[in-house]
Amino acid sequence: MVSPTYHGFPAAVGVSRLTVYDWPTVEGLPGGGTPHLHLTCSEGYVVTAGRGAVQTLTASGFEETALEPGTVAWFTPGTIHRLVNDRGLEITVVMQNSGLPEEGDAVLTLPQDLLAAPAAYADAVRVPADVPEAEQARAARARRDLATRRFLELREATENGDPEPLAAFLRAAADLARPRLDAWERRWREGAHAASEATRAQLGALRGTDDTHLTAARVSATGPAARGRFGMCGRLAVYPGL
Repeated sequence: MVSPTYHGFPAAVGVSRLTVYDWPTVEGLPGGGTPHLHLTCSEGYVVTAGRGAVQTLTASGFEETALEPGTVAWFTPGTIHRLVNDRGLEITVVMQNSGLPEEGDAVLTLPQDLLAAPAAYADAVRVPADVPEAEQARAARARRDLATRRFLELREATENGDPEPLAAFLRAAADLARPRLDAWERRWREGAHAASEATRAQLGALRGTDDTHLTAARVSATGPAARGRFGMCGRLAVYPGL
């Protein structure tokens, strides 16, 4: 029986607060994040401070969307995206499927040989948690710069009319994800699917003049469980379990 109420965060999305890296990029931009894509999740940006852009690359080509306070931008699975920080860019990130993008549904644009070797890829993307913060920052910056160089190569090939490098990256990203799909499906069933089914049950109850689920209303609140974590695109305040 479907529960008449889903008590998680609305629509089973995840939320994090992001301060985009201000380290200069390999091609001389003032700052920016690590290019990557998600395979099963859409993601949205609500810009709260600063100025910048999100650069995106898909089979349809390269785009750049300006970001400033009040902008809401979003993109679908398969979109390689990269944040550019012109000045003090801060974003509230809204992630599909209970924040799955921060829990595994992300593949960085690393060189193809690393994508083809799961253990080597895992080593390349890891930011060690048991070392001083300065060493964590060096690791996060090194993986960003490695991924940015490959992103620029993929962009150049796509703009020059050669779709194969991007297609090869997408194939390799999908191959990396397949061993995790059972866990991802469980998260979806317990989150987004359960939230949608609760709405279906409520609509059916109201049609049948049953409003008892309204008497079980409750309020929830939380704060970040981690602050300053070195994420793919910047320092994160993370709200797990929403």
